[in-house]
Amino acid sequence: MHLSYCTNVHPAEDLAGIVEQLDTYAGPIRQRLGADVLGLGLWLAAPVAAALADDPALRRGLRAELDARGLEVVTLNGFPYEAFQAPVVKHAVYYPDWTSRDRLDYTLDLARVLSDLMPETAAYGSISTLPLAWRTPWEESRESVARQHLDELAHGLEKIAGETGRTIRVGFEPEPGCVIENTTQAADLLKNVDTRWLGVCLDLAHLACAWEQPAQALDRLAAAGVPVVKVQVSAALQADDPVAASEVLRAYVEPRFLHQTRTSLGGATDDLDLALREQLPGPWRIHYHVPLHALPEPPLSSTVPVLRNAIHELLARTDCEHYDVETYTWGVLPVSQRPTDAAGLVDGIAAELAFARDLLAAEVSAR
Repeated sequence: MHLSYCTNVHPAEDLAGIVEQLDTYAGPIRQRLGADVLGLGLWLAAPVAAALADDPALRRGLRAELDARGLEVVTLNGFPYEAFQAPVVKHAVYYPDWTSRDRLDYTLDLARVLSDLMPETAAYGSISTLPLAWRTPWEESRESVARQHLDELAHGLEKIAGETGRTIRVGFEPEPGCVIENTTQAADLLKNVDTRWLGVCLDLAHLACAWEQPAQALDRLAAAGVPVVKVQVSAALQADDPVAASEVLRAYVEPRFLHQTRTSLGGATDDLDLALREQLPGPWRIHYHVPLHALPEPPLSSTVPVLRNAIHELLARTDCEHYDVETYTWGVLPVSQRPTDAAGLVDGIAAELAFARDLLAAEVSAR
C-alpha cells in the first residue's frame, strides 16, 4: 500500500519550481512525520510533462532529486492540465477534456514520465484524470470521439508497458457536475473500456457529495468490472442546517475553485454562492476539500465519517494500493483556518498524512 499527498496544492509549473517545492514542503513534511520515505502524488502541468516525456535525461534528473530527499512517486494527478493555482480556475480545470487529443497526449506524456519515476518495487503506477468532460455540452458525437481517445489511451499504455516493463493505469475520477458524476455513471460509461489499463480514481469527497453509500458504490463498480486503481483520501464540507450555517458558509465562497453543492434530496447547484442564493433545503454536501484532521467552524462539519467507512470498504472489497491525500484548497480556506506561511502548510499536510496513515494502519490491523 502506498500513501502520498498530492502536490497540486503547490503552484509550481516548471521543473525548477517543482524541485524547489520538494525542499520547501515535501522534505520538511517527511521529517515532521519521521518517515524514511514520503509518497508524493505529483502534479505536473502539461508543458513540463511534455518536456520530461521527451528527454530521458530530465526524467533521470528528477528521479535523482526525489531519491536524494527520500521521496517516492507511484501516482500522478493528471486532472488539471495547467494553471491549477491561478487566481480563477472554476470550469477551466475541465479543459481540455477527453474529446481533445491534447488530453490524450498529456496523459500519455505523464505515463512515460511515471514509468521512470516510480520505484522498482511498485506493482503499478497510477494517473488520475477527469471524468471525460464537464456535463455540457455532451452529445453522441463527443462521446464517440472520447471513446476513441480512451481506446488509444489503452493502446498507448500497453505500448509503454511493453517498452519499459512498467504497468501504468489511468483512473477516471467521478466529480459533481461532470459527465461521470457518480459510480452509477462510471459503471455505465466505463464498462467496456480495457480494464487492464483503465478504471476509476475514487475521490472520497466526491463520493460523499454524490450521497453514495461506499459499499453499494463499490459493488456497483465491481458488477460492471470497473476496477478502482487509485483513491483520493479527501473530505467535503457538510452543512446539516444551511440556514443556521449561512454566515459561516459565506466565508467559504471564493473565486478560484468551483464548489458544487448537492443536497440529500437531489438538489444541485454548480457553486456555493448559488446554493446560498437559491436557499436549497439541507442538508448540503459541498465540493470543498477540507483538512482531514481538523473540524470546520461550527455548525459546519465534514464528511470524514464517509471517508472512514469508505476506507473500511475499500480495503475489504478491492486490491487498490494507491491512497493519495488531496486537499488542494489550503490557500482558499477561510482566513482563520488558512496557513500563513510555508511552515504552517507543512504542519497541516503532515497532520493530514498522519491522520490517513493511522486510519489505514488501524483498518489493516483490525482485519
